[in-house]
Amino acid sequence: MSDMESHRSGPDTIETSGTVKAQTIRRGGGDPGTRGRTTIADGVVEKITGMAARDVAGVHAMGSGMSRTFGAVRDRVPGGTKSGVTRGVKAEVGEKQTALDLEIVVEYGVSIADVARDVRENVVAAVERMTGLEVVEVNIAVSDVKLPDEEDEEPEPRIK
Repeated sequence: MSDMESHRSGPDTIETSGTVKAQTIRRGGGDPGTRGRTTIADGVVEKITGMAARDVAGVHAMGSGMSRTFGAVRDRVPGGTKSGVTRGVKAEVGEKQTALDLEIVVEYGVSIADVARDVRENVVAAVERMTGLEVVEVNIAVSDVKLPDEEDEEPEPRIK
């Protein structure tokens, strides 16, 4: 090999006349974490929201009485589409932000204002931590209060 000849000896070096000179080879541009787009489906945010809301003390259930009844039936039907965890949750997801609507049933005797505040805090923390989306609003509708002597509105299963 002459003094002017060179050849590749590895991905990051070029060997010239017996001496090795380091050379950085750039592949792509910038931080690998910024290459490409990540999209998050509304249903993913709805599941995270539903789980976070149910974790709050004082939340008895999610959704209105009618939606809970229909949801319980739908959960028992094979191939049912909507998960029970998303009942009472609606998410609108953009590229960087999300807005959430929740419908909850609270336990009798709890402060509705405190439960709503705790739900908002828990939901915002969970969604922002898990998705990286900014939660711009969490609207909460309290549709019912669960009295101590009330039975749940879950229909009896037809098959035992």
